Amino acid sequence: MLVKCETKSNRVKGLSFHPKQTWILASLHNGSIQLWDYRLGTLIDKFEEHDGPVRGVCFHRTQPLFVSGGDDYKIKVWNYRLRRCIFTLLGHLDYIRTVQFHNEYPWIVSASDDQTVRIWNWQSRSCIAVLTGHNHYVMCAQFHPTQDLVVSASLDQTIRVWDTTGLRDKTVSIGSMGGGGSMMGPMGGLGAGNRGGAGGSLGSGADMFGTTDAVVKYVLEGHERGVNWASFHPTMPLIVSGSDDRLIKIWRMGDGKAWEVDTLRGHFNNVSAVFFSTKKDLIISDSEDRTIRVWDATKRVAIHTFRRENDRFWILAVHPTNSL
Repeated sequence: MLVKCETKSNRVKGLSFHPKQTWILASLHNGSIQLWDYRLGTLIDKFEEHDGPVRGVCFHRTQPLFVSGGDDYKIKVWNYRLRRCIFTLLGHLDYIRTVQFHNEYPWIVSASDDQTVRIWNWQSRSCIAVLTGHNHYVMCAQFHPTQDLVVSASLDQTIRVWDTTGLRDKTVSIGSMGGGGSMMGPMGGLGAGNRGGAGGSLGSGADMFGTTDAVVKYVLEGHERGVNWASFHPTMPLIVSGSDDRLIKIWRMGDGKAWEVDTLRGHFNNVSAVFFSTKKDLIISDSEDRTIRVWDATKRVAIHTFRRENDRFWILAVHPTNSL
């Protein structure tokens, strides 16, 4: 273990590595968001505006921003240099489980207990798509690192992959969005006339009935209990998922179909989160059995188990470039 950062809250619900600084964001059950230097093990700052647990948090890749989502049904975008929330996105009708910035477009994806996935344009501060189809809590939603895809995992025992090509085509030209920040004003807002406040009106990509320019591409079925997590492989057409059935499954996406490739067995309780490593051919998972396990993604066998009898593991984060 490199370092342990101690919080007074008994539960960390969300984590995000900064892509360049030695920082990690931790969102807590007590409603606070903490910014840590993980090399020094020191608390740098904390942000407190949510009312209730904050389950999702994510740094922007290039801008001095992070996004959070909480049990107060609110998504907040923060400027950590200004040390404040710059606006709030409203629209979800239940707890928000995860939030993530897109690598290229000015988008945020969010997953909620209201059984929807929403995509937001953080520059126009509007909801541009409501993805409906799950019939239980949506525990996780993530953008593909390079393709126009979103993956979501739900307690309805399914994983869904959504094609967002139509949404991208309908959004303003990529040239005006590139790098996710060309419209940013000096205060971290949208330029003149837009200073904080709440957003969340439905844009052209969605209407009140959930019609959207993002369509279901695959529905993956095979888990026997609710699915807590699903994430894409950084370069290969693979998805990994973790479930309350204690299993990790690997899925392959092909032309027009997707299928289950293998199942990893070894956890003794619900699997909370699972990722492919960005640097090595590994899968990392955590579970309510109080372990973090590392798996060989090619041989599909467990190669290491981190166990701490006095700790429970709720969430994982994988560094975008380093082996952390």
